[in-house]
Order: sequence, then C-alpha cells, then structure tokens
Amino acid sequence: MNKFVALAAVAATTAIAAPAAAQGGPTGPVGAHVEAVLGVDHVRLELDDLGLGGHVGDEGILYGLGAGFDFAATSRVSLGVDVEATDSTLKASDSTASIRASRDLYAGGRVSLAVASRTNLYLKAGYSNARFTGRDGNLRASTTLDGLRLGGGVQGSLGGKAFVGLEYRYTNYQSDVTRHQGALLIGTRF
Repeated sequence: MNKFVALAAVAATTAIAAPAAAQGGPTGPVGAHVEAVLGVDHVRLELDDLGLGGHVGDEGILYGLGAGFDFAATSRVSLGVDVEATDSTLKASDSTASIRASRDLYAGGRVSLAVASRTNLYLKAGYSNARFTGRDGNLRASTTLDGLRLGGGVQGSLGGKAFVGLEYRYTNYQSDVTRHQGALLIGTRF
C-alpha cells in the first residue's frame, strides 16, 4: 500500500505543479470523461450477524473503468453524474470462512470545485451494488449487496484533455459489510 500512496502522491504533485494552460480564474470540469481506476480495496465483513462471531477483512487491488458527464453550475462549480464498473483481487479469510469480492457497479452524483486553473476538488455520493462470494467449509454462496458510497478526491490536468486524480471512497453495504478504497484515476475529457 505504501508504494501505491507514493505513486499517487507523485502523480498528484505533478498534475498540480504543472504550469497553468489557461489564462484567467479557475473553471470547473465540463463535458464527458472516461477514466481508468487502479487502487487499494479493503473490505470488512462482520460475522456476528451470521452467528460466527468476529469479522473477516483484508486488502486487495481495485481495478476498473469509469465514465461521467459534468455540467457547469457556476464558473468554478460543476455538477456531474458518474458510472463505474470495477473488480477486486480481494480474498479475505479466517480459520473457518472466506470471502471474495468481485464486481462492483456504481452510479452517483458529484460536486466539483475548481481551486486552481488545473486542479479541482470534489465530493461524490451514490449507489453501489457489489458481488461477494463466501465459503465456509464445503458450503459456497454468492450474493450481491446494495450500498451507499461516499467519497472525495482531487483531479489535476496533465495538459490537453488528460487528467489524473486521487480519490478516497467509503461504501456501507447491507449485512454489515464495509469497504474502504483509495484509487488513482487516469482519464480524458471529450
């Protein structure tokens, strides 16, 4: 995880410190975008509700694709909609049970604030639907869980229409499953 944090810090510093391409004040992001998502995924499942006691939790690698569209609300504020499909390498286990996280679908809204000519801060919230597979001895089951995702991040222009961003997101699913993710986003606007 330390390597990911260091890589993300270097990417964000490069984007923020790059010379400004536009004259005048900062403006929020506008238009369609697509992005690649790569990061750290941590899931925790409380086993008390299942009568097993304790919890299962571990980390994996998050990867996927996202897309969205931003509308200008003011010269510095944008409102947007986002969709995302990700997967994870996460597989957590204890002495009796294991859980594997797989696909996660997200749809939500975002508010962005331009803080510099090439840098935006944003908050997001939306719906997430994730699939999990559990195993306890010879028993295996797969389920999808609905959840609420809250997150925030920073995006910086790399020049032209390309951007890089860092994002933290927290998702609270039904059945006492929680997820923390740190993601590096690399994308382009149209």
